[in-house]
Amino acid sequence: MTWQVDNAHTHISFVARHMMITKVRGEFAKYDIVVNYDEEQPARSTVEATIYTDSINTRDERRDGHLRSPDFLDAANYPAMTFKSTRVEQLANGHGRLIGDLTIRDVTREVALDVEYYGLAQSPWGTTSAGFCGLTKIDRKDWGLTWNQALETGGWLVGDQINIEIEVELIKVPDAVAELA
Repeated sequence: MTWQVDNAHTHISFVARHMMITKVRGEFAKYDIVVNYDEEQPARSTVEATIYTDSINTRDERRDGHLRSPDFLDAANYPAMTFKSTRVEQLANGHGRLIGDLTIRDVTREVALDVEYYGLAQSPWGTTSAGFCGLTKIDRKDWGLTWNQALETGGWLVGDQINIEIEVELIKVPDAVAELA
């Protein structure tokens, strides 16, 4: 069975510290994700994602412009970040770990996402969906994202730790439709 990402119910978001006292939340609105989900043997599943850096949205156009600049994502020279899974570790009770290579600005590092499987559901339109949530934390400096500004009160304008959350809904594609694609 083939699975297709339901973009209307999929969300890629992040959280970073601002001025050491609060958090900035953002998302990436454009992405391509290919998931080969093996229901019988989830450890054989694979994920490949391309996330378009110019689609960053923190609800502040000036900040978004700075995040697209060479100080951070450099969207003009690096239009996409990529993730390619290398393995899946099954844990207990619908939990697992998705390990793979995350590339930002041509720097590739291994990351592990803690994944929760939400289960399967039948829609009123006769389709079957599966839901997942993946969480991870990265240090942006590991990818060369080092720009910062010292604060008069001590500390830094931008935190180094970035929390990433990915909510994915997959829709099962019947075999006959998948064969035509």
